[in-house]
Amino acid sequence: MDLKSFAIAISQISEERGIPREKVIETIEQALASAYKKDYGKKGQILKAKLNPDTGELRFWQIKLVVDDSMIYSEEELEQMKTGSRPDFSETREDLGDQGSKKIRFNPERHLMMDEAKKIKKGVKPGEELEFPLEDKVTSSFGRIAAQTAKQVVLQKIKEIEKDTIFLEFQEKEGEAISGVVQRIEGRNVFFNIGKTLGILTKEEQVPGEFYRLGQRLKVYLLKTDNTPRGPVIFLSRSHPRLISKLFELEVPEIASGQVEIKAIAREAGSRSKVAVFSNDEKIDPIGATVGQRGTRVMAVINELGGEKIDIVNWAENSEELIANALSPAKVLDIKIKDNNIALAIVPEDQLSLAIGKDGQNVRLAAKLTGWKIDVRNDADSEKEDEDIDDKDIDKEPSDPEPEKKEVKKAVKKATKKKSTKKAE
Repeated sequence: MDLKSFAIAISQISEERGIPREKVIETIEQALASAYKKDYGKKGQILKAKLNPDTGELRFWQIKLVVDDSMIYSEEELEQMKTGSRPDFSETREDLGDQGSKKIRFNPERHLMMDEAKKIKKGVKPGEELEFPLEDKVTSSFGRIAAQTAKQVVLQKIKEIEKDTIFLEFQEKEGEAISGVVQRIEGRNVFFNIGKTLGILTKEEQVPGEFYRLGQRLKVYLLKTDNTPRGPVIFLSRSHPRLISKLFELEVPEIASGQVEIKAIAREAGSRSKVAVFSNDEKIDPIGATVGQRGTRVMAVINELGGEKIDIVNWAENSEELIANALSPAKVLDIKIKDNNIALAIVPEDQLSLAIGKDGQNVRLAAKLTGWKIDVRNDADSEKEDEDIDDKDIDKEPSDPEPEKKEVKKAVKKATKKKSTKKAE
């Protein structure tokens, strides 16, 4: 076997498969030790190989564990085990634990008694490992059959390392938007080439009405990574709400830097989304920064999502103001907070259908964005309802509106007057 050529191939394996060079060398050494033991070793032996990657020089050592009488079973104890009067024993080094914590069966191929160990190394202690180099003439006879065995083990080990490397790499990217190219379509599942492996886009994570074609490049959201015996499985999504925020991070520097935050997203994938933004810098208009000059930034996201409409609205800590903003593009006159997390939105009569939206989509998205159940009424119906309530309470003494209600109306009027929402379609 040309060990020098074998060693030169290490760098190529490392670069092509993205595996650390040290890990490749370690794997090759383990494989060579396994191949040597198969041809020349004895049962119970622990062997270690050392490969010099620069010269191709290969050396082998036998490893023995130093033990004393307290660490091994006596002949009497072994006899009792054979008759079943004592529990079974283990021959593995790992089972030894702390000195004296668990006994082992002495094997001259892997253990060395304390008195013999002291002749080799002064100050040796029980539990230490001693290395015994094997003769060079034995090493030189390491031939073609052993080399083939080593090669098979190396390839198997490298595949395992490669799988682990890919898993860890993509596990770190969970929750990010990555680029992928449609490589194949099997049934309702779409497989994307995402670099070193394939990612799967299941039917549940696809956008309704979106069609995929071979060779198509798209941004996808890395949902999760599973490590299976057959290798890592990367699950992707095109319908996840966070795909929108990640796309805006790529298009809007202010969002990427944290100057502008995306506080909430409500999405009906493939149709429409609402995004609430907030600025941590008073000098930056969050909506303007997100939309971009002439809508270039938001249009880049819309195009990536296949034309999905996106409404950008201002985030507000005040619930009434946030609800009014979320119902954009409709003009809101007043918000009345009721029990059970219900809010009543009062809009002009000519704005009612706009506030509700086609098939109730606008108010539905606003409810998702704010976390409130929103009931939309026009001002005429609201006034009539108030008159009916007044008639029922005619005998009660009138009282001034609570200060808090006055502040609510004031906040909503201020929000609608400034009109702090923009819509991109």
